[in-house]
Amino acid sequence: MPLRYLLSDNLGRPTSVGVEARGALTTFLTMAYILPVNAGILAAAVGEEQQGSLVACTALAAGICCLLMGLVANAPIALASGMGLNALIAFNVAAAAGSWQAAMGLVVVEGLVILALVLLGMREAVLDAIPRSLRLAIGAGIGLFIALIGLSNAGIVVQGVPAPPAGPLLAPGDVREPATAIALAGLAITAALLAWRVKGALLLGILATTAIAAAAGQVAAPTGWGWPSFGVALQADVLGALKWELVPLLFAVMMVDFFDTLGTATAVAEEGGLLDERGRIPAARRLLAVDSLSASIGGLLGVSSVTSYIESAAGVAEGARTGLHAVFVGLLFLLAVFLAPLAAVVPAAATAPALILVGFLMLRQLAELDFERLDEAIPAFLTLLTIPLTFSIAHGIGYGVLAHVLIKLLRGRWSELNLLMFGIAAAFAAYFVLAG
Repeated sequence: MPLRYLLSDNLGRPTSVGVEARGALTTFLTMAYILPVNAGILAAAVGEEQQGSLVACTALAAGICCLLMGLVANAPIALASGMGLNALIAFNVAAAAGSWQAAMGLVVVEGLVILALVLLGMREAVLDAIPRSLRLAIGAGIGLFIALIGLSNAGIVVQGVPAPPAGPLLAPGDVREPATAIALAGLAITAALLAWRVKGALLLGILATTAIAAAAGQVAAPTGWGWPSFGVALQADVLGALKWELVPLLFAVMMVDFFDTLGTATAVAEEGGLLDERGRIPAARRLLAVDSLSASIGGLLGVSSVTSYIESAAGVAEGARTGLHAVFVGLLFLLAVFLAPLAAVVPAAATAPALILVGFLMLRQLAELDFERLDEAIPAFLTLLTIPLTFSIAHGIGYGVLAHVLIKLLRGRWSELNLLMFGIAAAFAAYFVLAG
């Protein structure tokens, strides 16, 4: 495959190796947390003795899937094991399926079912059916979601104590904590770099904040060197997942995976100006096919469903536009298979400012929303609000879709609805009833 294929985006606009590499390093640094976190969550089902294997296989799965996304779809979207999905697999599906191997088999089946829907054109049709107002709100809502993750990682906001309803949902963190103070300093530095329009502001901010953390003794020396183990790979029990009693869980996993990706792809494309003149994502079918196949790859490698990551927006904010960005991220993840301890050196306090400011950048999409059309603006507002507050892209999209359809029907404007929107709304209603 010629390099020039990856040196222009799917709209034909050129880029450079340097820009894509800079964006990729930024994206990787904001995503590297998934290596220990995914391993920690899945170890509850797989076993604590498999922590090292889970880290290596998480990096391997992310690397393979990022390479596929870049080379097949030429999209600047990085992939890794999905947060939320991994907890669902570890704490719900594994118990219901009887073993973690059967749970991973369910993930393989889920990915193949969604891949079939992509090849039939259904997933792309759903993406096109969602109205422009909701797509704008999805992008901005994911921006708030990313910012909330950044604020939490920085310790600027913490979970309320005691938990609701006795206490607040969120509470202010202690700025006297070293990590929080370092994150605030990094936020000021990174914001200033952005305001000065310095190229690579987010990456420079991460590096500067890491240097501050190191000077303050808040960076741990890398440990755990050794040849990686892949003990959890190729253990998926697909036949064990083919049980009628697991169909509701299969549906729940599919809904989360299906709509999380649609939201992420929409948000990243909006942020990068990657939509065509009709407001659609070029080569969407290839992008969605790779994402669907990645879910099955994650199941086969024993690390839950691999999905598109909202942190890709950090690299896009640095100027990345093509699949070369995803290829570079993939190579970094493959390197992390062997150098995972080094990837853990960058503390959460160093990447938190980048996440917060990426969230700010993604809010700019709301400038195009017509707030005078309340039947469009109110569902958009619900989506904007519920994505970060439920910590679920799929739930936020669902509330927005249901509100959009109901308000249009109650106003007698059913003719403005795409017929597929009724099916999407019905699917979300069923999902909320089944999944709670």
